[in-house]
Amino acid sequence: MASPIRIVAFAGSLRKASYNAAALRAMQGLAPAGVMLAIHDLSDIPLYNEDVEKQGLPASVLTFRQALAAADAVLIATPEYNYSVPGVLKNAIDWASRPPEQPFDGKPMAIFGASPGFAGTARAQYHLRQMFIYMNAQILNRPEVFIAAAHAKFDAQGHLTDEATRKQLQTLLTALLARVERKSAS
Repeated sequence: MASPIRIVAFAGSLRKASYNAAALRAMQGLAPAGVMLAIHDLSDIPLYNEDVEKQGLPASVLTFRQALAAADAVLIATPEYNYSVPGVLKNAIDWASRPPEQPFDGKPMAIFGASPGFAGTARAQYHLRQMFIYMNAQILNRPEVFIAAAHAKFDAQGHLTDEATRKQLQTLLTALLARVERKSAS
């Protein structure tokens, strides 16, 4: 595949000090030469409303869909709320997945998450996997990255301080890039 490889990434949290957004920033620093990992902010995407959609996609939704369509891969960092996917993340996915030409079809994708809890967003990730099976995304099954006790792995400025977590994120990024390479070779 010709460089650069474009990965669009987004976090399912709007919190300014989000561990998931911090983990995505750490992954930007792990990206090798020839890889552009762009983090998309979901905060401007309105609540999904089919009446609004019929009048035309809001600019923030159109921009999001265009970024996804142009990307070679998608990377999602999700928190876990009430054993599931945060509403902001589900909402963005709902907007992006509307026909025609939903941008997740056949797209290589990796999912991970960070949480102060012990399960490291495992349940939310499994719910995301269910959603993307329907949308025919090429979701990585391994490695699974569940960043538990995230408050102990990032400093007050949001920098990743845990070397084992850094290695897990590097392994996930490497696997996603390999999936992109395989897809481009086929």
